Amino acid sequence: MGAQNSQPVTVPEQEEIMAETGFSQANVLRLYQRFQALDKDGKGYLSKYDLENIGTLAVNPIGDRIINAFFQDGAVTTDFRTFARVLAHFRPVEEPGESGSVNSRLNKLKFAFQLYDQDKDGKISRAEMLQVLRMMIGIQVTDEQLECITDRTIQEADKDGDDAISFEEFAKSVEKLNIEQKMSLRILK
Repeated sequence: MGAQNSQPVTVPEQEEIMAETGFSQANVLRLYQRFQALDKDGKGYLSKYDLENIGTLAVNPIGDRIINAFFQDGAVTTDFRTFARVLAHFRPVEEPGESGSVNSRLNKLKFAFQLYDQDKDGKISRAEMLQVLRMMIGIQVTDEQLECITDRTIQEADKDGDDAISFEEFAKSVEKLNIEQKMSLRILK
């Protein structure tokens, strides 16, 4: 009797999203329900404002940059397919050797790199590094200390001496980090 409103939820482009992201049908459904909950007005898309209301992103020092990843090429809205594609970067890696999947180590590194490389020139400049460190460390250190940390970070990672960090240098500098685990959300298994 109480099951009158329990019609199955139809997820638009479900098969394509599963193929692109590696998410299971249950994951896609769960993400779609989350997407719909964020889309309070039932518009069928999300704005930056919708994502800014996620508590963990609101308090994340680089939350704005993560939110911007959902809005490529100047878009002001994001549909469910794009939402799922971005979140796929955070899907745990099942087989560490997979290099073609969106959640591979390489693609997780590319995603992380673009959070720093805001002008999209393929390098993390001193100014970009300083800006991210300022957001992450904040008022815990003086500006002078922050500039020293920035200079040292670039000096250690910059192998070609151009005072910037290329993607290859970035990847090399974090090669010992378990990116597969650090950039994974358990709920996305």
